[in-house]
Amino acid sequence: MTPGSLERYETELTNSGLVILEMAAETKEDAAAQLATKLFEQGRISDLAGFLEDVNAREHQMATGLPGGIGIPHARSEFVQQISIAVGITKFGHSLDFGAVDGPATVILLIATPASSFSAHLEVLATLARSLFKENFRESLRRAHDAEVIAELINSSLVFFDH
Repeated sequence: MTPGSLERYETELTNSGLVILEMAAETKEDAAAQLATKLFEQGRISDLAGFLEDVNAREHQMATGLPGGIGIPHARSEFVQQISIAVGITKFGHSLDFGAVDGPATVILLIATPASSFSAHLEVLATLARSLFKENFRESLRRAHDAEVIAELINSSLVFFDH
């Protein structure tokens, strides 16, 4: 991958229409389905059920919980049209077990990547994880209460290369 090759995704990875505030999900599968529906509605995935199968298969391989109350379900899938992230901030008092050692998640980021985009998938995961390990970034996401602000926080954290 050449530096800057993900530039075109920089502002398109997520948007306010891919953010669910006050998410009430019973299970991590329910959360993934709610978020994937947003991706499907925007034409970013072509087959909702097929994509969710890929996400659930990945989830069974290894837990996708990060320290600090973060869940990052993700999959590379033939049903993904463009690399995208849907974000769920759980309703107060709700949390979901994504297998993190320090407890359940209140911020869920569903990452969808085309099946052929292996290096881009790893780059997004690594870059997001670096941001999410910073407590102030996690708190900014939780406290935003505004889908536009949350989308901007995610997009700005994913500026990968010096331009």
